[in-house]
Amino acid sequence: MTLKPTRVLKGFTLVEVMIVVTIISFLAVLAVPGLVRARKRSQATIILDNLRLIDGSKDEYAAEFGKVTGTPDPASISVYLKRNIGLYNIFSSGNSNDPKFRNIVYSLNDYQTPPAVNGANATFSDAVDTSFWSPYSAN
Repeated sequence: MTLKPTRVLKGFTLVEVMIVVTIISFLAVLAVPGLVRARKRSQATIILDNLRLIDGSKDEYAAEFGKVTGTPDPASISVYLKRNIGLYNIFSSGNSNDPKFRNIVYSLNDYQTPPAVNGANATFSDAVDTSFWSPYSAN
């Protein structure tokens, strides 16, 4: 009497693979909107920090040169910004347009008014509320 060797099947069935793919796609659907919102919030935080740096630079320039009225020149406040950062490169060229964030433009305003940010999607309204920008303004 000869015995036939039994065949050992290895691998997954089509149903098992489809269930795993369905679970992974369901988890992706849950995670992606949160990740997009977190990215927008981090971009808004960077812009808010830039506004704070601009405001501080503007105050230092005004204190050093005794300015009370008028609007500072972007190139003149770049001296008070750390070199080799994006914000320094923007203002040292005399241009207040930030190409990294969808053509966001920083408005210096006068010495008494905090700087503002203008441009496409400057407010990130779906990621942050309006009180996030206080005391600065975003249009």
